[in-house]
Order: sequence, then C-alpha cells, then structure tokens
Amino acid sequence: MNRNDYVPFQSEILEIVKHTEIEYTFRMSYYGEVKPGQFFEVSIPKFGEAPISVSGIGDGYVDLTIRKVGKVTNEVFEKYKGEYFYLRGPYGNGFEVNDHKGNELVIVAGGTGVSPVRGVISYFADHPDECRNFTIITGFKSEKDILFRDDFTYWRKKLHVIQTLDAGTETPEHKVGLATAFIPGLELSDVNTAHAIVVGPPAMMRFSVKALLERGFKEEHIWISQERKMCCGLGKCGHCRIGDKYVCLDGPVFNYTEGKNLID
Repeated sequence: MNRNDYVPFQSEILEIVKHTEIEYTFRMSYYGEVKPGQFFEVSIPKFGEAPISVSGIGDGYVDLTIRKVGKVTNEVFEKYKGEYFYLRGPYGNGFEVNDHKGNELVIVAGGTGVSPVRGVISYFADHPDECRNFTIITGFKSEKDILFRDDFTYWRKKLHVIQTLDAGTETPEHKVGLATAFIPGLELSDVNTAHAIVVGPPAMMRFSVKALLERGFKEEHIWISQERKMCCGLGKCGHCRIGDKYVCLDGPVFNYTEGKNLID
C-alpha cells in the first residue's frame, strides 16, 4: 500500500513488553518493507511525535523499544494493548544483512543501541550457518538496565555473547567493565575480512571504533548508526544535518568510511 510520507497512519498496539522501569517494547501492527536500523515517527495527537528505531520485525508487526524521557514518550507509556499510536515511516536506510553473510561479524552495542541491531542479531542467531563467526559485545549500566533478556538467553545458545555491566558483580552471564575493553581480545580467523557494527552513545561508539581499528579491522568493514540525530524523518527540519548529510535521509546507518566525517 502506498502511503504519503507526510501523513501518519494508525497502528494498533499488539503487545507491550516491560524491560525496565523506563524502557518498554511496543509491538505495533504494520505491513510493509522495513529493515533493522530504520526508524518510525511515533505520534500522539496534541502531544507531538518522536523518532524511534525499529527493534524487531515480524509478519504484520514491528517492535519499537521506547525509553520514557520526555513529553511524547511519557504519554506513550499511558497506552495499553489494543489502543493505537500514529506512525510515519519507515525512514532512513538500515542494516543490510546480506552485507555480512559469509563473514565474521562483531556487533558492539551500548544500552538502547541494542534495539536497532536486534534484527541483525536475531537473523544470524536463526541462521548461524550464514555467518562464519558472530560475537556480540553489549554494555549496560547495571543488571537492572538490561534489555531483551529472553533474547539474550536464546542468543547465548547460538552466538558468542559478551554482556558487560558498568557496575555490579561479575557472574557467568555478565562481565564488569566497559564494552570496549573486550575488543582487543577478540578471537578472529581473519581480521582483514571481519565486519563490525557499532551502535550506542557517542563516546562509546568513538572508543569502540578506535579499538576495532587498533585490532586491525578495516574502515570499510565497519558500520555505525547515528540514530541519536534522527529528527523529522524527511530532511525538512534540518536538525539532523551534519555537514552536507541529512541523517534522516542518508543514514542513520553509515559505513565508517563515510560516517567518520560526520562531526557534529
């Protein structure tokens, strides 16, 4: 179905999953093409709209993981299963799973940065034979801040998962320390062909990419997401502009050869 990109459409809340006190996943009805790393504008009449990354894709739905941080998202948390949001999108370019098939892949994600790459991780967890080696390094502030717990339980059975906490007690499931500290020790059969994806807070992304380059990854084999710069989705408001690029249109996913020049 063709939609006007400027006009929101109604989407039913099919399910709500609570991860933490301020982070829920809303499963929204949706039929259409969408990729991990793309985003929707979620709106509530009289309250405004907010850009939210796709955190899951299925038959007739998309998952949107939302943090309660402002006027619009506060109102989002007052909604219940069977009620509706209005959506625009999907916008931007996403992660192409096909880019990584047959390669070793490392994903480094911090906090809610797991959301836009969840679809990529889930794909290779379901198709482990399509990737030579897969490592996920995720960082959360504490044990109570972990998202997608059920997914991590499944992913640990299929992939190499390193889950770090900024603070707390080390357990068989959790290591304590910054995610970047575990990049130098990555075991790879050929770093020259290995791929990496990095998503998270700006400082975490900067130091993660630096560590990957020092480990021997090639710039052209690293992808990043500038999801924190997403705004209107259409490149009209100008708030996402960095240099001559519009994150809403040219991103939010960039190959690092291009993304390294996006200095805000």
